[in-house]
Amino acid sequence: MRTQAQFRLLIVRLGAMGDILHALPAVTALRKAHPNWHIAWAIEPRWRPLLTADTEGESDQECEQGHPVVDKLHLIPAKAWGRQPLKRATWDAIGALRRDLRAESYDAVLDLQGSIRSAVIARLTGCHRVIGDAAPWETPAKWFYTERVETVGPHVIEHNVELADAVAGDVLEPVTPWLPTDDDAEDWCDALPEIETARMTGRPVVLVHPGGGWGAKRWPPERYGAVVDDFAMRGALVLVNAGPGEEPLAGAVVSWGHGHGRVVNCSLEQLIALTRHVSLVIGGDTGPVHLACALGKPVVGIYGPTDPKRNGPYGKRVRVLRNPESRRDHTRSEQPEAGLLTILPESVMDAAMDLMLEERRSPVVDGDYA
Repeated sequence: MRTQAQFRLLIVRLGAMGDILHALPAVTALRKAHPNWHIAWAIEPRWRPLLTADTEGESDQECEQGHPVVDKLHLIPAKAWGRQPLKRATWDAIGALRRDLRAESYDAVLDLQGSIRSAVIARLTGCHRVIGDAAPWETPAKWFYTERVETVGPHVIEHNVELADAVAGDVLEPVTPWLPTDDDAEDWCDALPEIETARMTGRPVVLVHPGGGWGAKRWPPERYGAVVDDFAMRGALVLVNAGPGEEPLAGAVVSWGHGHGRVVNCSLEQLIALTRHVSLVIGGDTGPVHLACALGKPVVGIYGPTDPKRNGPYGKRVRVLRNPESRRDHTRSEQPEAGLLTILPESVMDAAMDLMLEERRSPVVDGDYA
């Protein structure tokens, strides 16, 4: 129970996985600078495990500073509402959300999403301070803000830190985001044959993420398969993650890798646990790759139509491969982008081996994020 009046801040970042992970360094920096603040977060229910809260939406674990990064969650199924906007149940739920948000009496709301949807949710609070980017993702969102912040940093993580600066006039730096530990997920991870073998033999475990939001961002499975085969021949243990609906893709990678590697299908809690225990992560522009960065793991990113300078792997343990001829394009094409196809398995292996060699020579201390 709080014993004194506290500044009450609401973060609005509903999804998706990578975007929430890009917001966490800024919010963790705010928590570190202001340990006595009451910080809440509005988020889609499926991403709750990234912040750790019980089913009632209250924080139930503490970060390294001894305070929860987030004191309270507002679980908002905004996508589900969008699919049934005219249903009475949707309007009833929005009305209940408005009452819940106003009852919290927030002193400020920070919209780290920059969409019309997130800006509307921010205004539902009735708060007199609604802070957002002067050039949000969806331009009309800015008209919902009472304070508009000009951001200049090249990466979205730096944008979010600049927005966080505006809440109390701080000068913050990106800090290692704190992520939850789930005991059941840790037990599941410890029981995986690859993790047990790595523990006994010291062999590296490589986690491959062949999926992505749409086809233009996905490096071909036969090329991932060549990388899997090469790592296996070098003695590494390889796991290929299958996100929801990606089982055929992950299976194709293993098949192209001559049966080396193993498909693993896991919950978000389990993915966090697994990523903590691997030696290297390889993938494209997808949430699990950003998770690896947040956990301080060495990452090789394979990029095509999305710009890694803005939302690519962030930190000291990264190598990003991208053809300079690739142009930023969010068209939901199913065919791999032309520049992406110029990246060969040999280049990915060279980057991976260089990164792992550098790690052995001069390991980065866990938590040294920026």
